[in-house]
Order: sequence, then structure tokens, then C-alpha cells
Amino acid sequence: MYKIMVSAALVAVITFNGMAQTTTTTTTKKKTKPKKSLINNVVSSTVSAIAPANSSALTTGDISSGLKEALQIGATNAAKQLGAENGFFGNAALKILMPPEAQKIEKKLREYGMGSQVDDAILSMNRAAENASQSAAPIFINAIKGMSITDAVNILKGTDTAATGYLREKTTTDLTTAFKPVIQESLDKVDATSKWATIVNLYNEIPFIKKINPDLAGYVTDKALSGMFLSVAEQEKKIRKDPLAQTTDILKKVFGK
Repeated sequence: MYKIMVSAALVAVITFNGMAQTTTTTTTKKKTKPKKSLINNVVSSTVSAIAPANSSALTTGDISSGLKEALQIGATNAAKQLGAENGFFGNAALKILMPPEAQKIEKKLREYGMGSQVDDAILSMNRAAENASQSAAPIFINAIKGMSITDAVNILKGTDTAATGYLREKTTTDLTTAFKPVIQESLDKVDATSKWATIVNLYNEIPFIKKINPDLAGYVTDKALSGMFLSVAEQEKKIRKDPLAQTTDILKKVFGK
């Protein structure tokens, strides 16, 4: 369709040029060229027809503001969802299970009729992640402020989760440092630490096995952050593609079609 429109514009210019030359031949031997302003108007109108409707009004400042607002909304929504009861535990994709290196603990304890203790420990880990998500969200959102205009422009041209990917790359280390103490406090608050210690001690008392004691807080921290990034990515996709998710003027301006 775009090629047809451009071709039409060129035909109009060529036709005008031919008419001008024919008229000149019948009246005078001196050739005259069509006015540049008329040609420019034809070409300009054609380019405008194939260009995005909001491209001329979109500035780099708009892009930066739009991306930051999208991430802030995404992080806030993710924190709200994950911070609610069963935000992790009730979500099959995000539910925190036993650490891989501790799965043999779970298997052996269930064999010994201690499945309820294992279930309590798993529930406690998820409750810790849910509790931490409520208080750690502001730390996560503050990291968005470091995004430059150049970063924002590149992100806008990227995939539908480019902003979340940028955030993960730039802030994971700092967020982990800030997030882990909150996770540890949350684990203590819901008594997950003692429940974990209980099942580890029960396991370690089984004869002829290798003792094990994985870092529970570090494991839950990694899983909680992964869950939050995944949720933010889902929010970003919605904002980019769904007009109903573009709830502010700047989001409509940057992401609206």
C-alpha cells in the first residue's frame, strides 16, 4: 500500500512536469520547470501518510518519561501481586520449591513420614518472599531513576521486554544486596528459618548420608527477584501492546499506535 502511495506521488510529479514541458513547447521555446514548492508538497504529503501518526510529536524526553513510568507501574503492580497472600505460593510459575541441592532432603523426609514438616518449610519460604515483596518494591523502583535518555530510546526500539531486561542487567547485584536482608528478616518473621533448620537437622540425623545445609536466605532471595522480574516483564508487555494498560497520557503518547 505504501509503495502504491509513493508511486502515485511520483506519477503526479512526472505528470505535472510533462504538462509543463508540453505547454512550454506550444507557447515558447524556453523550457520552464515546475515549481519546487508544488513537488515538495506532493512528496511531503506522501511521506506523512506512511509515517507513524505520533512520530513527529514524540521527543526523547517523552520516551524517557514513558519508559520510566511503564517500569514504575510494572514494578508497583508486580509488588502488589506478589506481596499478596499466595502471590508466590498460589502461582504455579513462581512458587518457590525446595532448592535443587536439597531435593534429596525432601524425598528422604517424605519417605520417613515427615512430609508435613517439608510442606511447612515450603509454605514458609513462599510467605517470606511474599512479605519481602511488599517492603522491597521501593528499592526496586528507585533503580529506575538511573535510566538515561539514550537507554530509553534504545529500549523503545527493542523487544517487548527490553526495559525489564535492562533493569535486570543493571540492578540485579545492587538489588540482591538490598533485598537479601529483607528476605532474611521475612524468613525469621514467618519462622521459616527455624522450620528449615528443623528439617535439615532431621535429615542430617539420618545415618550414612552426607550432611547438607544450603543458604536458605540466598536461595529465596534469588527466586523472589526472579519472580518479580518475570512479573514486571508481563506488565511491560501489557503496557506496550494493550491500550487498556496505557492508563496515562505519557504512556498513550509513547506506546499508543
